Amino acid sequence: MFSRRRFIEMLGISAAGFGLIGVAGCGGDAGGDGRGGSSGAAGSGGALADSLVYGQGAEPRSLDPAYYDDGESAKIACNIYDGLYCYGAKDAKVAPALAEALPEISDDGLVYTIKLKKGIKFHDGTDFNAEAVKKSIERQLAPNADSDMPYATFVYGEESIGTGVEKVEAPDDATVKITLRAPSTPFLKNLAMSIAAPIVSPAAVEKATGGNIGEAPCGTGPYKFVKWTKSDSITLEANPDYWGDAPKTKNVVFKFILENNTRVTSLLNGECDVIDGIDLSSTTTITDGGYDLFAEDGMTLNYMAFNTESGKCVDRDVRRAIAQAINVSEIVQAVYGKYATVANSVMPTWMASYDKDIKQTAFDADAAKKTLKDKGITELNCITYSNPRPYNAKGGQVLAETIQGYLEKVGVKLNITTYDWTTYKNKVATDPFDVCFYGWQGDNGDPDNFMNLLADSNWSMNVSRFNDADYRALIAKGLETPDGEERDEIYRRCEQMVADEQIWLLISHAQNLCGVSPKVKDFYYHPTGAVFLKDVSKQA
Repeated sequence: MFSRRRFIEMLGISAAGFGLIGVAGCGGDAGGDGRGGSSGAAGSGGALADSLVYGQGAEPRSLDPAYYDDGESAKIACNIYDGLYCYGAKDAKVAPALAEALPEISDDGLVYTIKLKKGIKFHDGTDFNAEAVKKSIERQLAPNADSDMPYATFVYGEESIGTGVEKVEAPDDATVKITLRAPSTPFLKNLAMSIAAPIVSPAAVEKATGGNIGEAPCGTGPYKFVKWTKSDSITLEANPDYWGDAPKTKNVVFKFILENNTRVTSLLNGECDVIDGIDLSSTTTITDGGYDLFAEDGMTLNYMAFNTESGKCVDRDVRRAIAQAINVSEIVQAVYGKYATVANSVMPTWMASYDKDIKQTAFDADAAKKTLKDKGITELNCITYSNPRPYNAKGGQVLAETIQGYLEKVGVKLNITTYDWTTYKNKVATDPFDVCFYGWQGDNGDPDNFMNLLADSNWSMNVSRFNDADYRALIAKGLETPDGEERDEIYRRCEQMVADEQIWLLISHAQNLCGVSPKVKDFYYHPTGAVFLKDVSKQA
């Protein structure tokens, strides 16, 4: 387990000031010791294979950074695109990518002047320059942004509430100036994210139907898109003109294997070289078969969300009673074992704003049964997802069925409807339900990245549909406040509100688990959920 001190160091936060820590460039080892993980045992000698096959538990929603908000999409897209900034190879320290250096930030914190690397081409042969950056960001700002861009306001702010990007300027080909409406402490971290922040080819966007390049992605990254075979796989090939170190493997294939046991079998029989979404029951099978198990802490949260807008859970007392009916620690031990810990906070425990004294609702089946009977609650409708997620390797259906048993003991029937992940992402934003299962894979290691979810107006992000003016005001203040005790206290207050209002039933923080062939070298599953494969090789 990571210590709190070590993870703070990983995030590049120090008294030296925001974003000013020296870091290694992207693609090098910028920190992290890999403790608890395995990168495979491929030797340094011998021929290398031309292809690497990665098995994941669901098909991506899109490969256009403006149009996806899920890890299944991001882990593929991060190999196709670059952003202005990136994280270290094993941590969340911010380093230049397409930018030449860290930005020059004005004294009032509003203007970011960014110098760009020169001579870089998009995969379609067009030039990467300041105008391309300007267009890539502006397509996600009002009035250009559309409702299908889930992370636009998360990364770039929202005009209607006075946050985020006011304008983007390109004074010359190698300079970008981004002006904010208000200071934003996590903004630089946001620019390194693998969702919304990667820079796309303006020419590709102009050619695409509706300006959406989700099935024809075009970036500057180490790999180029080749084909997408629906319900089966996506194939990438090495970019021969990549501006950084050349990829070590010529071809990468991402296979979509929804069923956990089938995915494990695909590793053991050589169909896949790496698989993710491993659950507790498969770990011994993998290691006994002579394969490596990558197991390392991530930035995840697994939870059950209550619909606070409509249905039977708009009553806070009902939400609390449902939470009382469920023995979370028992579930975590039975379902996830040693590869997850009980979540007693939204934020990971290593964050400076974490408060161990904030208490979640305790298990009390008798009290739950009485309250639910008094409130006339005998039935609840639940929607969930079928496939594994970074925060829940067992998948949402298994978790829902486990909780179904607890609710049955207090006289409540839980009706469960399960969807594949792509369909589910739409259902949580549009359909009626009382409870749903969801989670979060942290993007940048900032407390805002966790707590801002419940201030989002996009219901595919804020699945509880929580709408509280006081909470949103705290989030807005946290964005502007510099790192330090004052900012930490703001997020502690947010955390207390979430607990008091019982918006979510917090379940677990998970380790990232992957099965890796012993032929594979230098594989690492990033704490942000990205899978950077440029430096991964496989022995032939």
